[in-house]
Parts: sequence; structure tokens; C-alpha cells
Amino acid sequence: MKRTSRDIRTANRYEVLRQIIAESPTSRQELAAATGLSLATVATLVGELLDLRMITEVGFEDSAGGRPRGLVAVNAPGGALIGVDIAETYVHAELFDLALNVLARADEDMRPGESRPERVVGHVVAAVGSVVARAGVEAARVLGVGVSVPGQVDRDTGVAEYAPNWDWHDVPLLALLAEHIAHPLYLDNPLRACAVAELWFGAARGRGDAVVVNLGTGVGAGLALGGGLHRGVSNSAGEWGHTTLVLDGRLCHCGNHGCVETYVGAPGIMQNLRELDPRSPLLHPGDQTATVDALARAVAQDDPVALKVVRDTARYLGAAISDLINLLNPEVVVLSSWVASRLGEPLLGEVRRAVARHALGRPLAATEIVLSPIPTDPVSLGAATFALEGALQSVGQRAGTRRTTAPARSRTAPPS
Repeated sequence: MKRTSRDIRTANRYEVLRQIIAESPTSRQELAAATGLSLATVATLVGELLDLRMITEVGFEDSAGGRPRGLVAVNAPGGALIGVDIAETYVHAELFDLALNVLARADEDMRPGESRPERVVGHVVAAVGSVVARAGVEAARVLGVGVSVPGQVDRDTGVAEYAPNWDWHDVPLLALLAEHIAHPLYLDNPLRACAVAELWFGAARGRGDAVVVNLGTGVGAGLALGGGLHRGVSNSAGEWGHTTLVLDGRLCHCGNHGCVETYVGAPGIMQNLRELDPRSPLLHPGDQTATVDALARAVAQDDPVALKVVRDTARYLGAAISDLINLLNPEVVVLSSWVASRLGEPLLGEVRRAVARHALGRPLAATEIVLSPIPTDPVSLGAATFALEGALQSVGQRAGTRRTTAPARSRTAPPS
């Protein structure tokens, strides 16, 4: 799709605001240097953001031999953003100010069998209402709600096209949510959300090429290539969890056999444990979170079964990550999401050793493999930036205006 001048302006406004959030306070000259935009363009975009009350003037700094430079900073209380992380076992929502500081959190547990769209919508509605109430934010201050849902999504229409773990096909998720939530809504999936979170505040910040490996119930890879988020032609890039790792291997929810996800996602890790010790007290049938938590505690105590499960999982994961390194030659691979967070350094160390056995020497030498350093939920953080992107698409609108209909969404303004 050809980018229009409006699309380019939206992307530039977004990039300037991103830099201001990351570097507040900062000058127009520093913004021009960081973004590669002309000083005149930056000055115009800064003026628009000031009119929208998303940023504010905060004084001056001395310049070498010239006039003092005016400084701008994000106007943190100038609005609120909500990011919702819909996962197979929970719904987690966070409300942020414009500096992307967390003001409130809410969780809804999702039990087995609760994956029907209307039940998921109910959990999301409850979580969004809870964070707004807890933060004490007026509804008019909420600029938008970004919603991350597993699987393949059409962000333009708000449709969850395919979620294999739930057997969802063409679910009009945003339309269902809009019946209960009055704020503008924006849809994407956790692969993109995690990648954006790392680009903004995590291990991918300042990196041109990065891979963010999402390890949860499902598995995938968010891709940041050439300094920007890579979506693919149909917003489907990153479905690495459904690439074949073992020929004629375990049956996957997607219908294929031997997918990466079936060996390194939370259910796959449970299967690794079950095959090693079917009666292990670490195994909590039907409860992924409890099993992974038990494994993490047992690894810390040098339990041999737990250590073997993590080592076996890392062998599969390391081989699959080696493919990404050989193919994409990234600067950094980030292990993200709740499974990576809970298994932590023991998993990371084993993955690094496994990757060293499989990846080609030259690309491996240029790649760092790390755990996500983001202290909050990276999916919710990334989802909130999608809402911020949407709020900036109203070119020329003055401060205080709000859409009364579903907002247009553009594939063309990359959130990084």
C-alpha cells in the first residue's frame, strides 16, 4: 500500500513523541538529530504536539555560543492509555500516563473452557473498568485502549482472524468490545506488542535489527528490522512458533506436526516434564502457570528433574533461535513473556549454550541473547503504544477533541 503524505506525517509525529518520551526533557535540535528529520519539520511537529497538550515547554538550556535552546517534555498527566494483554490463561490490563508510567493494573484469570469470545470480552471489559476506577482517571482523559490477542489479527478491521489455541476464526473482537467500551480501540498481537515495548524501553532500544522471542502458552517472534517494526504484507510476520522443528513431531493446535511451539511453549514444557517423569510432583495437570512456577523453584534448588527439563527445553529453543540468527542476523535476541520471566537466568544460560552449538559463527558473534529487562508486562506496554499511535492519527485536530466513532487504523505508520 502506497504511503500518503498524511501517513508519513503521522509516522513522523509518532517518532518525535517517542523520542520526547524516551529523552525528556529534550530540545528541538536534539530531536532533529535523533530522528533524522529537518529542524523545520521537527519544529512544526512539536508545535502540533504542544497544541494537543501531549508535551509541554519546560524551560531552556545553554547552547555552545548560541541562543538558549527551548526544552520540551512529555506532559504525563495530559492523557491516559490502556494496554490489554489477552493470553490463553489470563487477561492483564495496565493504565499508563503519557510518559508510559503505570498508574493501575488489573488481572482476570481465564480458566480452561473460557475461551469463547463472549467470555473473553467479559474479562477484558472488567479489567479495563477496573484500571480506570483504580487510577481515578476521568473517561475523557483515556485516549485509547490497545488490545493484544494471540494469533493472526487484521488490525484495520479489528478482527481476530485465527487463534489456533482457541480455534478462533474471524472473530470481530473490537466490534464486540465496542459494545461495552466507549474508548477508541486498537487491535494487534503480542508479537508486535513485545517488539515495540523492547524498542521503546527495553533491550532493543537503539538497535537496528532485533528479534523478540515471546515465550508463553503460544510462541512467536516479534521482528524489528532496519530500526522499525516488521509486520509483513498481511500483518502476519513472526509466526516462528509454527515453523517446523521436528519432522512428524508433536501435533500442534494449528494442525501441523513438530512446530516450535509444541516443544518450548508452556504446554510443550509440561509435555517435556511428563515424558521425563510422568509422576513428577512438579507437574500440575491443566495448570501451566503452576507447573512452570514449580519448575522455576525446583531449578533454584538444583532439582535434577527440573534441571533436565529446562536443559531439554533450551535445546529445542536454542536450535530454533539459531535459525532466526542465521536468517535475520540480528543485533539482539530478547527472551520475553511470562515463561521466559519465570525460568529466567537458568533458561537463558542453557539457551546460549544451545545456540552456540547450532548458529553460524559470524552472525552469532554479532548477536546478543538477553532476557527482557522491562519490569512491567511488555505486552500491555506495547499495546498501549498502539493506542498512542492511533491517537496521533487525527492530523490537525486540536487539543480536547475526541472521536465519536471507531478510529481509522493505518498499516503504514510503523510504531517505532
